[in-house]
Amino acid sequence: MPNPIFSSLPMTVFEEMSGLARSLSAINLGQGFPDDPGPQAIREKAADAVLNGYNQYPPMAGLPELRTAVAAHYARAQGLDLDPMSEVTITSGATEALAAAFLGLIEPGDEVIVFQPLYDSYLPMIRLAGGVPKLVSLQPPHWRFDRAMLEAAFSERTRFVVLNNPNNPAGTVLPDEDLALLAELCVAHDVIAICDEVWEQVVFGNARHRPLIALPGMRERTVKIGSAGKMFGLTGWKVGFLCAAPGLTHTLARAHQFLTFTTAPNLQAAVAFGLDNAGDWFHAMPRALERSRDRLAAGLRREGFATLPTQGTYFLNVDLTASGIPLSDREFCLRAVKEAGVAAIPVSALYEEDPVTHIVRLCLAKRDETLDAGIERLAKARDLLRAG
Repeated sequence: MPNPIFSSLPMTVFEEMSGLARSLSAINLGQGFPDDPGPQAIREKAADAVLNGYNQYPPMAGLPELRTAVAAHYARAQGLDLDPMSEVTITSGATEALAAAFLGLIEPGDEVIVFQPLYDSYLPMIRLAGGVPKLVSLQPPHWRFDRAMLEAAFSERTRFVVLNNPNNPAGTVLPDEDLALLAELCVAHDVIAICDEVWEQVVFGNARHRPLIALPGMRERTVKIGSAGKMFGLTGWKVGFLCAAPGLTHTLARAHQFLTFTTAPNLQAAVAFGLDNAGDWFHAMPRALERSRDRLAAGLRREGFATLPTQGTYFLNVDLTASGIPLSDREFCLRAVKEAGVAAIPVSALYEEDPVTHIVRLCLAKRDETLDAGIERLAKARDLLRAG
């Protein structure tokens, strides 16, 4: 019989909405990928490496030059002191890094705290490893946890906590006091934090990303996960980073070894080149996305939609209730794509229980003309609903 963890899963909301967008020729503001093709010099490096470089198995843990470049990048950007050979593993995307962390570290019966809304790979992989998810629900508009919420979630059975920061879909960047609170409880309960930090370079305005691994007591008990795809807007490349203390890294690398074993060497070489030769990319890229965020938010507000603040990621959220739309987020998204030709993501799909049902997520990493057309079609969807 098939494994019920996977056989009972429905189609992901991302595949559903993107499939509808393709079949209906709709504007896709649902799935999170940019219109921009990514830095040309990095793409040229990948092409050159596949034509003129080495195309056989690279080292299991990653090309040494990429592991060194990752450590150097985090030293510059976040003040971290990582040993590239004993504390960095290259994976085939951040989702594989998450799978390696869950399958490599969780033992049957371990309780794992997870904040919802959540990335949809977390729960099936935790359960496949035998873990028991303990869900903590975050609520709009601020999407923050407090001491009472955390103290209610942690128990003597808690072994792990999964943190996505900056957060998709909320668009929040946790302040230092929230990180300090979580670190305090992790230390007090001897818990390992698995930190999904793929949006760490996509942060706007005065917000600043601080990795949990940098906080007191967390250096030896944190798994930090990054994504070259998100850093450089090359989401199809699937090159991820697993960073952790040597004892954890040994186990993580063994799990990675039997998942994908390794990652395309030309892409690894190109990412190493990009990290070493980024120039002003990590300043210019988020500023450009911030302008897109502001354009999308202003256009939606002109049309009478209520938007939530976004400090980072590719996403902006619309509050349907505050916008005067008396439908659930899923009902609105289905009607918007089918009747008005614009796809969005209902945030309720990213909860397992007690979902928030009035928030719609939009991807802001699009060209101006795509954003403007998306705004127009969302307004059309709302008007059709009112007329109906």
